[in-house]
Amino acid sequence: MKILLLGANGQIGHELRRSLAGLGTIVPATRSGVLADGTPCEVADFDRPDSLPALLERIRPDRIVNAAAYTAVERAEDDVEAAFRANAEAPALLAAYGAERGVPLFHYSTDYVFDGHAGRPYREEDPVAPLGVYGASKRAGEVAVLESGAQNVIFRTAWVYGARGSNFLLTMLRLACERDELQVVSDQRGTPTSAPLIADVTAKVMKRHPEARGIFHLTAGGETSWHGFAEAILSGAHRRGLIPELPRVVPVPSSAYPTRASRPAYSRLDTGKLEALLESPMPRWESGMEEVLDHISP
Repeated sequence: MKILLLGANGQIGHELRRSLAGLGTIVPATRSGVLADGTPCEVADFDRPDSLPALLERIRPDRIVNAAAYTAVERAEDDVEAAFRANAEAPALLAAYGAERGVPLFHYSTDYVFDGHAGRPYREEDPVAPLGVYGASKRAGEVAVLESGAQNVIFRTAWVYGARGSNFLLTMLRLACERDELQVVSDQRGTPTSAPLIADVTAKVMKRHPEARGIFHLTAGGETSWHGFAEAILSGAHRRGLIPELPRVVPVPSSAYPTRASRPAYSRLDTGKLEALLESPMPRWESGMEEVLDHISP
């Protein structure tokens, strides 16, 4: 099986190169045409969606896994066209190829398609109401994939982090080495989800459940606030010697950090549909965080 992996340098893409390795031949693609270790790979520039059909025709994959996206939430408010090119137009072209050639597409979306006003974890069928350009562009990508007629699986995930790239966990570790006090938002709640977990579940579904179709919510179990996540990160990091001292973590409201883009105050996703498919519960977010910290060198 030939698997075209788009966005191979990202947090999720990097882990997918590991988790999918046993399922077939992975053809990685990045915007630059170079992997993080300097190895040349295919070029897939999502800012030029019209370049993708030629890549697909040349590679002729058996599976398409799209881990590429425009994820700059703040910048998207001023860069609307770029966000929609990468998050809607590019996935639409991938899905059109998949529909025409009978090639399954695995695609990733976000909790930001919801407005955060729910009083319970969001289910797949709940009404969407993105608060900003990023969420709107990701929802447009979902619709394009769903309406294409392609065999597709869309994983909505949230609060993604890992041992590489740019993410909240690594930011907290860096700041903890620079400051003795950190102020972290405490009135936004969701579920921190590790890139390794997302990659492992993707591989399981691809291997064991070829009948899977549509949207699945893929996050770890449980929920916390950004403040709670920060405290857990720093406590675990201090135990491992990753930070010299344990800074004080002060809870603050979202209003303390005004942003252009509005974010959902509550975005926990209900993973019951995915758990029923896999016949197992999703692991707690704390366990994923501990595993990621174990892979970071002091």
